[in-house]
Amino acid sequence: MSVTFEISPNPSPRTDAEVAELVKDPGFGRYFTDHMAQIAWTKGQGWHSAKIVPYGPIALDPSAAVLHYGQEIFEGMKAYRHEDDSVWLFRPERNARRFQTSAARLMLPELPTDLFVDAARELVSIDARYVPPAAGEHSLYLRPFMIASEAFLGVRAAEEVTFYVIASPVGPYFAQGVTGVDIWVTDRWARAGIGGTGAAKCGGNYAASLIAQYEGYEHGCNQVMFIEASEKDRVEELGGMNVFLVGANGELVTPALTGTILDGITRDSILTVGESLGLKPEQRRLSASEVFSGIADGTFVEAFCCGTAAVISPISGFVTDKGEYRPQGQGFATTLQIRNAVLDVQYGRTPDEYGWLQRVV
Repeated sequence: MSVTFEISPNPSPRTDAEVAELVKDPGFGRYFTDHMAQIAWTKGQGWHSAKIVPYGPIALDPSAAVLHYGQEIFEGMKAYRHEDDSVWLFRPERNARRFQTSAARLMLPELPTDLFVDAARELVSIDARYVPPAAGEHSLYLRPFMIASEAFLGVRAAEEVTFYVIASPVGPYFAQGVTGVDIWVTDRWARAGIGGTGAAKCGGNYAASLIAQYEGYEHGCNQVMFIEASEKDRVEELGGMNVFLVGANGELVTPALTGTILDGITRDSILTVGESLGLKPEQRRLSASEVFSGIADGTFVEAFCCGTAAVISPISGFVTDKGEYRPQGQGFATTLQIRNAVLDVQYGRTPDEYGWLQRVV
């Protein structure tokens, strides 16, 4: 699907000096680039009116369906600057395919892969100066999202939809850096249920996770891990990340995709990279009791969580209302080996043997 983007330059962009200062210490999700991508969809007409426009507020009718029925989806991806000053996207076609899966579940139109990727490339290209230098773990975080923008009150699929991409220069997701995080474990609250929207990347899943997230904060934890709601034993994922365990014999274990767990791009990359490092990837049902007993007897020696925003973060312990479970491998040797291997591909420090990178600039 070939589409030409109409470009409307921002009349008041930041100066080069302002951008250079901003990307030194951007934090996470605090600042945004000068432009955003926008594409409209209308029933009967399909996708049309592809634009790059100045970043700014979105005008919505108060009756817009997204505000009342939550019909929306989003993605998270990054652009990386390499040492030679080139800029690259990491596996954008995988994000496009997951975006299509989310759209189908939420009864939204599916955006073609090439149009999704083109929108990201156009935005990164015009705002390339916001991609931070290769030093450190800075990058340009991209947030594609789609909303039901039709002005209509009624429970049905929207017939007018708008797709956007915005971008934000970012540093590490966890301000404390690459240190072990504690995870609160809950079977009281559910992020998603069987037959629900757990496999879709939609805002409702994250809103549903917040009550448990804040419960975790009260117990000194950085994130929360959910236990499947009905049988209250199967491990699912964290509020915003997938979870892995490293076995004493080189097993790399993560919960199988059951329809309640997000199919993470970082998760998939770890399974591939882990195997190349000599580990033995396993995707299977993983019960909470197996996790806790396995940590106690040394079957599982490390644990980590992963996602586009945080990449890979070591887990120092799982905290429950009945006690704490801390893996023996608090040096996180295998976790950091996997983490560095993924980052080395993303930042171009090692050859991309997997064909995951797409050059933009």
